Amino acid sequence: MPTLPFIAALTIGAVGAVVLVKLIKKEWRRVNAELDQAHPVRVTDPERAALPELRRDPTTGVYHPTR
Repeated sequence: MPTLPFIAALTIGAVGAVVLVKLIKKEWRRVNAELDQAHPVRVTDPERAALPELRRDPTTGVYHPTR
């Protein structure tokens, strides 16, 4: 009869793993749905126009403003 506790432990472990996977899946979907609802804030045209345009220097790879 020593195999009965081993089989019971395996069964409880398997059920626990399934429950854990379902909880993680539910939380994953909840977080993704929340992130999908969040929209990035648009920059208005005057704000964007005030920012300098950056160009990459091909020799150094550093970005410099063109203005």
